[in-house]
Amino acid sequence: MIIKEIEVKNVITKSNLPVCEYSVNPYVGCTHACKYYYASFMKRFTNHPEPWGEFIDVKYWNTIKNPKKYEGKELFIGSVTDPYNPQEEIYGRTRALLTQLQGSGAKLSIATKSDLILRDLDLIKTFPDSRVSWSINTLDETFKNDMDKAVSIKRRLAAMKAFHQSGVRTTCFISPIFPGITDVKAIIEQTREQCNLIWLENLNLRGSYKAVIMDDIKEKYPALLPLYQDIYNRNDRRYWEMLDAKMREYASEIGLDYVTNDDSMSRPFGAPPVIANYFYHSEIKKSARKGGAKNA
Repeated sequence: MIIKEIEVKNVITKSNLPVCEYSVNPYVGCTHACKYYYASFMKRFTNHPEPWGEFIDVKYWNTIKNPKKYEGKELFIGSVTDPYNPQEEIYGRTRALLTQLQGSGAKLSIATKSDLILRDLDLIKTFPDSRVSWSINTLDETFKNDMDKAVSIKRRLAAMKAFHQSGVRTTCFISPIFPGITDVKAIIEQTREQCNLIWLENLNLRGSYKAVIMDDIKEKYPALLPLYQDIYNRNDRRYWEMLDAKMREYASEIGLDYVTNDDSMSRPFGAPPVIANYFYHSEIKKSARKGGAKNA
């Protein structure tokens, strides 16, 4: 593992994501080493020769002088890293960030695959309308271990439950959904009592990791290879359209709202979770540019 400590002018940057005004990444790289992680493209800009998952840069910045600047603004922590990488336990850069922002009135959205975030539960609770999401795309620990080096699914579920019971809004991020492998219904059943939002996102293969995943499917799930070739080599959307229809029907059966442009952020905390479909990224981006995906 290559670990470097670097100085940056500002850890908070303007974002064009539809989910926030600012993105925050206390680290460069991610040692969870997810085979499918889209953010591996960042190597093009950071000049890291090491394979994704084998390096991390620890960011240091000047103390935030005017945290009130972010009052009422949505800050997404972890857009291209996991702010609770194992290295966070040593360097504490995410905790330093939260401490500097405490009392600012900023709205936090934190994405992680870790339960280290439990350390900061009391601190996160001091922010208005904070939300924490955990990526869970399987209940099979063997498949999970093949795909990433993060903590077990069992530990992620326990952390989600603890935050939810403490009054923090929680999201089950069922992403990426592997066609023919991810049991979406089973994950929803497991998490629906401990989250406010269930977010569905498809496996979106691009860049250098497309070949890695396709080779993995060929080796370990050969019966699924024709399906993956249809989806990722021939741009066939029928699988996602079928799954979309099935999830819409299932949501109706269990009494949950099913939406494509999520407006669940303003729903009362005790309301049943919303299932939000984000299969069609191009439509979301177009909607965002028109102001239609303001709160995702």
